Amino acid sequence: MTDPSDRNPTERTALTIIEWLAGDECHELDDAGLIAGLERRLRSAGLPIDRLVLHLRTLHPELFARTVAWAPDDPVEIRDREHGIEVSKAFRESLLWRVFETREPLSVRRSESDFLPLTRLDVFRGRPLEEILLVPLCNADGPVSAASFCTIRPDGFTVSDHVLLERLVPALRSACELRMLRQIELTLLDTYIGSGTARRVPAGQVRRGQVESVDAALMLCDLRGFTELSNQLAPERVLALLDDYFDRVVPAIGAAGGEVLKFMGDAVLAFFPQDTADAACAMALAGTENVLASLERRPEQDSELSVGIALHYGRVSYGNIGSGRRLDFTVIGPDVNLVSRIQSVCSTTGHRLLVSERFLTLLHEQRFTAAGSHVLKGFDQPVRLYTIASAES
Repeated sequence: MTDPSDRNPTERTALTIIEWLAGDECHELDDAGLIAGLERRLRSAGLPIDRLVLHLRTLHPELFARTVAWAPDDPVEIRDREHGIEVSKAFRESLLWRVFETREPLSVRRSESDFLPLTRLDVFRGRPLEEILLVPLCNADGPVSAASFCTIRPDGFTVSDHVLLERLVPALRSACELRMLRQIELTLLDTYIGSGTARRVPAGQVRRGQVESVDAALMLCDLRGFTELSNQLAPERVLALLDDYFDRVVPAIGAAGGEVLKFMGDAVLAFFPQDTADAACAMALAGTENVLASLERRPEQDSELSVGIALHYGRVSYGNIGSGRRLDFTVIGPDVNLVSRIQSVCSTTGHRLLVSERFLTLLHEQRFTAAGSHVLKGFDQPVRLYTIASAES
């Protein structure tokens, strides 16, 4: 076995930094801590690092990548890049894009023709850099990320500097990949099953039958006339209208403290779990008013978007339901059925908002008026419903 003391200085330095990248200390750091810790070790090893940037690609419905950048005496910069940057002229003409595409490292100095297009990117712009070394961080699966090592030293990096940096790439790739996989996991769970449920899955609630009872205010918001719209308009226009509708409904619910559980075609099922029933109902009503106000602010277009919203408070069974390896987090129970039936009354009567008697009793709200008793499918007794004048305007 080789004695570590017999290795040359570059190899010993590389091994020290590799061990840190793979160790527990680095594992616990966030993105800013990772890049700050790495640059500190590189500069302590004598490397003339004056700009260090991680270009981390991700899987996100709104974001293309995250940039984490360090420079001496500056705070660490973290910038989330929205989709669209990848088609910009400056980005497409840069060497960074070439590294993403070819998965090959590139080094460019100020005197070279490719240097200027690269420095048009904001992380390099306005800095007196002399050499930029771009290395791909090729994950086992998914998009390629990259790291940029930059120096202002007139002669650029030495051969031994290049050797050391290239030795570190596999360990740096693994450290970055682990962070991005964590972020992708949480993003995808949050995107497809909601933030509250997303916390349950990594915590181990993944088996069929793991169900808990939750007391919550329930909301079912349904888009009116969607069948007619989908029959009359081109599919592209229908999808655009649905996106516009969901862009107004979902944030409005979230702003009031609710969580969307399901998209059921053009309907949105949400719940508002709170410590007290009156607080939950108040938040559900606030969410409803947010939805209606957002739809009213919608510019006049070729199709009006109108909704019917049902509110109820009750106990639901919340958890894993399904078959084998294909499970779904959902809510079931008589109270879920009731809010669905109440929403159907919105469709037949034209009311934009109907709430159950129990919801109104818990809410302690004086603005509501009776909307009659209604026979609901599956329920033995007629159900008294209420509406609010401001919601019908």
